[in-house]
Amino acid sequence: MEANMRWVSITALAPVAWGANYYVTHAYLPADRPLYGAALRALPAGLVLLALCRKLPRGAWWGRAAILGLLNVSVFFVLVYAASQLLPTSVASTVMAASPVAMLLIAWALVSERPGLAHLAGAATGLAGVCLMVLTGGESVSVPGVLASGAAMLVSAFGHILTKRWSADVDVLASTAWQLTAGGLLLLPFAVAVEGGPPALSGPALLAFAFTGLVATALAFVAWFTGLRHLPAGTVGLVGLLNPVTGVLLGVAVAGEALTLKQYGGLALVLLGVTLGRPRPPAAAPAARYAPNDPGTRRDRASHGVRRRTPAESGDFPPPSPASGRD
Repeated sequence: MEANMRWVSITALAPVAWGANYYVTHAYLPADRPLYGAALRALPAGLVLLALCRKLPRGAWWGRAAILGLLNVSVFFVLVYAASQLLPTSVASTVMAASPVAMLLIAWALVSERPGLAHLAGAATGLAGVCLMVLTGGESVSVPGVLASGAAMLVSAFGHILTKRWSADVDVLASTAWQLTAGGLLLLPFAVAVEGGPPALSGPALLAFAFTGLVATALAFVAWFTGLRHLPAGTVGLVGLLNPVTGVLLGVAVAGEALTLKQYGGLALVLLGVTLGRPRPPAAAPAARYAPNDPGTRRDRASHGVRRRTPAESGDFPPPSPASGRD
């Protein structure tokens, strides 16, 4: 159980960083350059991880890296960048709260992880809490922004479960590096063709890209894919509910937004949903009973220095035979 909680704690780094990244992108990065914004987030992070792992893809992983890079990086990052610019921080992060349900269903189809009642209850509780946090806040909502955030949620859920299915025999650091590098390289030609030259960046924008690339991408994706390696997809999806919680709390602490009593109740429901979906310890196996006449049991007793008592020592004498006649 302690090991599972350790993996949950590591996995939680990702949604917290992603929730913070919505605010950073909205406040400091250029709003009209989503392709360059996504490329500058992915490629430096991928190259840093590639330098750390010093491994290149082999065999089928060249194609897998391209597919996962397209889903988890290229398409996902562009949609998230657009949603971050079109929506308030709390709303942009909260739309992603439907990802636990999507991950549960996709994991059931792709990796045969049937969702348990605890995961379903946690997903429903967390989703209800998120609805309270968002729908009672009163912010104006951009429909294109909501659509972009919802599409990002679906694309990432599918890509993350596909990563779980394919990455069992590959180092997490290496597979993450390949995805980010491939996704960044796929984005660059489209960024040049559509948006022209790269944007001029101020000092705060450079620092924001450093946070986005190193913390919210390199560190966060390694933590997330590590969690997918060691935990059920349903548990990982519920941990992802910390994404909207972080976005809303940052909106309160940094952007000066105020939470209502209902929103605080929604926050409590989200945390309860994460708790309901945490991994349970395996049931203890029933203790094996010795069979006195089993050869394996006799060998096991002998190997542990257990000597079988004689009838005289145990008092178990055979019953006397019936007399054949009188003396």
